[in-house]
Amino acid sequence: MSVDAETVRRVAHLARVAVAEDEIDGLQDELNAMLAFVERLAEVDVEDIEPMTSVTPMALKMRQDEATGGGIADAILANAPAREDQFFVVPKVVE
Repeated sequence: MSVDAETVRRVAHLARVAVAEDEIDGLQDELNAMLAFVERLAEVDVEDIEPMTSVTPMALKMRQDEATGGGIADAILANAPAREDQFFVVPKVVE
């Protein structure tokens, strides 16, 4: 796939990025290089490769999923500029 100048303008418009006319050629080359790299990745044979979450084999740490009341509301609100009971007080932003 090859990107032309009009496609660069369209992508810039969709991304809401201002692009000067003299930058179009450079961006066109960069986008074409990125797409060529992605096409090269599609050629890699990964049929017998297991998915992995890390470069080193490891087991994720497990813990019990227990609901608690927290009990630290006062510590959380200690630095609040304004509070009422156990709630943050914020300025009204909707009329």
